[in-house]
Amino acid sequence: MMRINLLPYRQIRRAERQREFNLMAVATVIAAAAIVFLGHTVISAKIDTQEERNHRLQKAITKLDKEIAEIKELKEKIQEMKDKKEVVEDLQRNRSQSVLLLDEISRQLPQGTFLKSIKQKGTFVEIEGVADSNERIAGLLRNLGDSKVMHSPNIVQIQAVMIGNIKYNDFKMNVRLRTAKKPQEDALPVEPARKKKS
Repeated sequence: MMRINLLPYRQIRRAERQREFNLMAVATVIAAAAIVFLGHTVISAKIDTQEERNHRLQKAITKLDKEIAEIKELKEKIQEMKDKKEVVEDLQRNRSQSVLLLDEISRQLPQGTFLKSIKQKGTFVEIEGVADSNERIAGLLRNLGDSKVMHSPNIVQIQAVMIGNIKYNDFKMNVRLRTAKKPQEDALPVEPARKKKS
């Protein structure tokens, strides 16, 4: 019976398998390195793109902030101009107020009542005077309350004084002026609805 030695064949097969395994390992390492490199390249490109977008957005935000600051400054200037216009309009409306005040007080002043001083601060008026009786002061208070120029009269003080040998009542009162209303914008006339012919 003939014997065949298979040992060299097995060694050759084992060497071939080892070589195949080594080639597969090297190919796997190369593929993995290529994948890592490609992934790193793609991610780096995306990061660069995003950073460029962020930079553009930051520039746009800075520009918008500057424009918002300019708009705010313009709004403040517009409001300042409106306030000045309001003051001028108030002055125009109330320029004859002192004349009306003196005229109205002279009309509403009862007989036996004399004024010593009239002080005006804005819409607040302080009146000091002398009357020969409390009824005269009450009449003045009532007249000023019904006035079209003044409202809310208020007695601050009444004090009896002697002038010569005659007893008088020294008084002090406050009253407020009615402010002129702002003229309303003229409304457009509305045409009446036309009746349909039957």
